[in-house]
Amino acid sequence: METRETRDAALHRMKTVAVARRAMATRFEILLHGDDVIKLRAAGEEALNEVERLEAHLSLYRTASDISRVNARASVEPVRVEPGLFRLLQHAQKLHRESGGVFDITIAPLVRCWGFMGGTGQMPEEEEIQEARTRVGMDQMALGEEDFTVRFLREGMMLDLGAIGKGYAVERAAEILVEAGVTSALIHGGTSTVHAVGSPPDAEAWKVAVQSPEAQAVSACQLSQTEASLQSLGDSILAVVPLKDEAMSVSAVHGRSFMAQGKTYGHVIDPRTGYPAQNALLAAVVLPSATETDALSTALLTLGAMGHRQIAGLRDGMRTLLACRMEGDEELRVESQGINLKTV
Repeated sequence: METRETRDAALHRMKTVAVARRAMATRFEILLHGDDVIKLRAAGEEALNEVERLEAHLSLYRTASDISRVNARASVEPVRVEPGLFRLLQHAQKLHRESGGVFDITIAPLVRCWGFMGGTGQMPEEEEIQEARTRVGMDQMALGEEDFTVRFLREGMMLDLGAIGKGYAVERAAEILVEAGVTSALIHGGTSTVHAVGSPPDAEAWKVAVQSPEAQAVSACQLSQTEASLQSLGDSILAVVPLKDEAMSVSAVHGRSFMAQGKTYGHVIDPRTGYPAQNALLAAVVLPSATETDALSTALLTLGAMGHRQIAGLRDGMRTLLACRMEGDEELRVESQGINLKTV
């Protein structure tokens, strides 16, 4: 039978290792707990190696990547991709159907049109928006399951995995840690997608704070194990979310945006209209899969309050949070399903 003394002794033996690496245009960090520093560090580095490997396949900006080859050739001929990427594209198709077309990885022509492809955004002409829309639509992407190929049925189409790739990388990194025997770790990619493996040595769950979209902090969420550090964030906190063997993604308008005519235009584009999403300021989703939280937080941000119930009902046990401001209303409206607001 475990006593308080044996628990304290086990905690005393626990070591902490932190590893980090820049990939996918952001910083990936992993915090690991265990009793063998060498094994923890090796597992952490292996997980980050996987993130780098995935970037080489998924990046829109690397000319040798699978996605760049698809974008360059798939409107002319079927392009073969590695099996893991093919399964991710199939998953993206499923999420596209489930979200009613709001989540769409063929959004790249619109992202480029609005100046967010490698830039901070710009206001295009209406004719440019409508022309880009003609080259967007996952119903025009054919996947060949027998030979792992991708084919565009319309010229000028492009894939952009920005709304799912980082979550997929975080999920794969978590799987590698678990395979290596790690039982306590927290992974985040740019603090917008977080995956908790187990729990911290001295708590039942990891605590992740979701900050208000009006906060001056750079990140959408803050990671911590202590109530004191979370309390220090003050009124900028919307909620503190406990995570154990699950992931959370936070999508927000303020990530990349520009102002025009007194209005903020963010980098999340609604494929249905061709315009940046205007229905919410911030959306958070909690599920076991970081791949799905990344994609579905984007879909929830795009749909806003009118689609909250729709997205929240896609998976059993999903937890969600949404922050909106109605036009002409100064007050921030925050609603959630399964997440307690403003608690530490």
